[in-house]
Amino acid sequence: MNCFSAAEDTPQAIPIVALGPAELAAFAAGETAPAQRWIQTMDFQAHTQTSLVLPDADGAPRLVLAGIEDEGDPLALAHLPLSLPPGIYYLDPQRGRRVPMAKAILGWGLGAYRFDRYRTADREPARLVLEGASPIAEAYSLLKASILVRDLVNTPTQDMGPDQLEAVAVRLADAHGGQLRSIVGEALLRENFPAIHAVGRASHRAPRLVELGWGDPAHPHLVVVGKGVCFDTGGLNLKTGDGMRLMKKDMGGAAHALALAQVIMANRLPVRLTLLVPAVENAVAADAYRPGEVLRTRGGHLVEVDNTDAEGRLVLCDALAYAVESGPDLIVDFATLTGAARVALGPDLPALYSNHDELREGVLAAAREERDPVWPMPLWQPYRSYLKSSVADFTNAGASRMAGSVTAALFLQSFVPDAQPWVHYDLYAWNESDRPGRPCGGEAQGLRGTWRYLARRYRT
Repeated sequence: MNCFSAAEDTPQAIPIVALGPAELAAFAAGETAPAQRWIQTMDFQAHTQTSLVLPDADGAPRLVLAGIEDEGDPLALAHLPLSLPPGIYYLDPQRGRRVPMAKAILGWGLGAYRFDRYRTADREPARLVLEGASPIAEAYSLLKASILVRDLVNTPTQDMGPDQLEAVAVRLADAHGGQLRSIVGEALLRENFPAIHAVGRASHRAPRLVELGWGDPAHPHLVVVGKGVCFDTGGLNLKTGDGMRLMKKDMGGAAHALALAQVIMANRLPVRLTLLVPAVENAVAADAYRPGEVLRTRGGHLVEVDNTDAEGRLVLCDALAYAVESGPDLIVDFATLTGAARVALGPDLPALYSNHDELREGVLAAAREERDPVWPMPLWQPYRSYLKSSVADFTNAGASRMAGSVTAALFLQSFVPDAQPWVHYDLYAWNESDRPGRPCGGEAQGLRGTWRYLARRYRT
């Protein structure tokens, strides 16, 4: 990434002093009279996500004051890379707050991010000098994973269909010594993945299940699953124009699963990893699956299609049933599954479900530690009645508009035995508006917290 510099560049770099309002007066008292006047003239108060460049006698930048009231905030420095003049900078802990280098890497890198595949950036970001060793490697891998999520979600469907998602998995397998196989098109029926096939069969781009394996078979088995609906028209229950506008992001769950797999492999977590991405396009054509059809699933349940726009849970149910067959230590799935979760929690807060209380609390604790917010939601069993069918075991969606995220999670739970530890994220994978470190577009949510939980679970 072009927003960082090596430690040997420090002598030519401009210092950044991180401080809050409480420290500003003491700092200014040690500065020259012109600098004090400049701080007063610019009315700099050192509030969060503000900055001030102090010039030298020739007008060139000699020092940056960065307003930071919480140095533990992973986005504390995110406002700087695109607001400071292009150049090389370093954090000066001797005159300001000590920002942990891991937090600095994440915040600076996310703040420098721009999706420039289809247009040229108007300027280079300012560059931060990196210092240290081991903490940098893990933090850098998390930053790269977050950027991978953003890039994949931001890419329009013309360049991010099921085959391109598979290509990302191939690249990861090649980079880290993994093994990859894909079950494509009619082979899904032969190998008993009928729900994945049904959802994707109407598209000119063949549906597939992408499977990446990595790690020592003697280590605990971890399965990561990601919903890979590369575009969702809603099927025959066609979405409105507004509802369809952002559906390039409906593979956000797959983007998260791929990114988490990248972090796991890059940091050599002692697990046997299986990554599963059911990748489809929910299209409209003569052979599109229809409301009222009864679909067979790998898990053995017969599911009546109430709504073809509830397709994500159908592709996930086959992948989850397959994951369960190997008896793994843990299953984690990510999905941009329901609008109901967004109505309840808004765009920034993913819904978290788990069938084991201790597991859910462990993930929540790790998320709080990483400042990667998620919110626990209940698998409230009485709401299964909303999925009742008169012709099949249950429906994929009910007539009621109540508890849509909960009922979707309950649908998935039908394919995961109670004894099997399982975590499910219903997330948005998108920033609605531009904020420092959070530009409008694709976003990684729950990724850092999940990694922290997995590192704690398996490194001990």
